Amino acid sequence: MRLTTKGRFAVTAMIDLALRQHSGPVTLAAVSKRQNISLSYLEQLFGKLRRHKLVDSMRGPGGGYSLARLARNITVADVIFAVDEPMDATSCGGKENCNIGRNGATGKCMTHELWANLNRKMVDYLDSVSLQDLVDQQRMRQLQEANQARTAPLGQASEVALMGPMRA
Repeated sequence: MRLTTKGRFAVTAMIDLALRQHSGPVTLAAVSKRQNISLSYLEQLFGKLRRHKLVDSMRGPGGGYSLARLARNITVADVIFAVDEPMDATSCGGKENCNIGRNGATGKCMTHELWANLNRKMVDYLDSVSLQDLVDQQRMRQLQEANQARTAPLGQASEVALMGPMRA
């Protein structure tokens, strides 16, 4: 079980969109450039996101995409499932035919319930994280990085002063 680039890129692009839509629709070309994701790949993903009513599109000059709902009402699970991302840790795809005997009979393997429970936990977790949560985290990170950039030269200079001269 793993999350493929399709799910990762869709979530990343949705965060980018949510961060920037306050000034109008966001173009996929801009998202592509900022996030280093192929434009044609984004077009495929956003087609699916639009069909699942997670984004709205606007054509023409000044057009682009915006969220169809408030960011707090879109979960990571919504985004991942919209782009057809399979989230299944079982080897049978939930069909309970993961144990094939020598006689060809099928049934559940001994660990089927373990992996099925993991699936439920993953979906529950991803359903508990909103796009707004991720936007807030990103804004906080950007703020911290900006503060560090402003104080780094001062901090480095005072650290050198405290250490004293270097001796060979």
